Amino acid sequence: MYHTHSPTVSLFQKAAQAGEFLVTAEVAPPKGGNPAHTIEMAATLKGRVHAVNITDGSRAVLRMSSLVASAILLQNGIEPVCQMACRDRNRIALQADLMGAHALGIRNILALTGDPVKAGDHPDAKSVFDLESVRLLQLIQKMNQGVDCNDKPLTDGATDLFVGAAVDPQCGSWSGLQSRFERKIAAGAQFFQSQLITDFERLEKFMDKIASVHNKPILAGIFLLKSAKNAQFINRCVPGVNIPEHIIDRLAKAKDPLEEGVKIAAEQVQIARQLCHGVHIMAVKREDLIPKILDLAGVESVELVVAK
Repeated sequence: MYHTHSPTVSLFQKAAQAGEFLVTAEVAPPKGGNPAHTIEMAATLKGRVHAVNITDGSRAVLRMSSLVASAILLQNGIEPVCQMACRDRNRIALQADLMGAHALGIRNILALTGDPVKAGDHPDAKSVFDLESVRLLQLIQKMNQGVDCNDKPLTDGATDLFVGAAVDPQCGSWSGLQSRFERKIAAGAQFFQSQLITDFERLEKFMDKIASVHNKPILAGIFLLKSAKNAQFINRCVPGVNIPEHIIDRLAKAKDPLEEGVKIAAEQVQIARQLCHGVHIMAVKREDLIPKILDLAGVESVELVVAK
């Protein structure tokens, strides 16, 4: 018999609608068939974040399906945000996975275009890109209304997905940033998670000049820097990111660079708390340090555990 233990409305969605300061974190799916480590990392976040993002082939690197990994988290009482990218699936496959997500009780989706395959570990793979993030948002909006991309009825029921999108307040083109953000709003985006933020003045300007009129939750991307070398690598390899020299100097001079990185991330959470609606914390392979970051930032515990 079909049965799901998931609430009709996600706890993350309820928190967003209630105007709470939102906290999400990112965890990568396993590279292989054993999800134990992913579950372990996500479990350290119980009670500290509203939801845990499961990436979908981030940087075009092979990992377990985000849909499957999200379902596994849900089975373990952790609410996921299932990232869904357009790079590897056409519109038929995307719709199939979205219906599957709903049936499994997954309610939160982050609609992404996807990183180019040349950036990843299978550079000879063929990209699909039948859709991109705005058209994927439009598709999800249709499915939530009970029709497919061709406006034909979903005869076995509409989906009920709380869908978000990515935003980059540090985008070089201000008009391009505004245009794409507003297109995503029009396409149905209900929340936004930003790329790694290093320029908080730029974030403040984005919030004041663009985001404020739309009243959608914006979560600032906070990245745990582990060393000066780590920061320099990001500056070289991540487009649009420029970690300031004073941050790199702090890490270089620190007796314990990782501990200093935790302090820096906590300071950034405090800054973001004054500017926007939440934070999305990325602590690659050190998700266990996210509770410490939140403690230092003075962010209280939240309810994460899904009713089972």
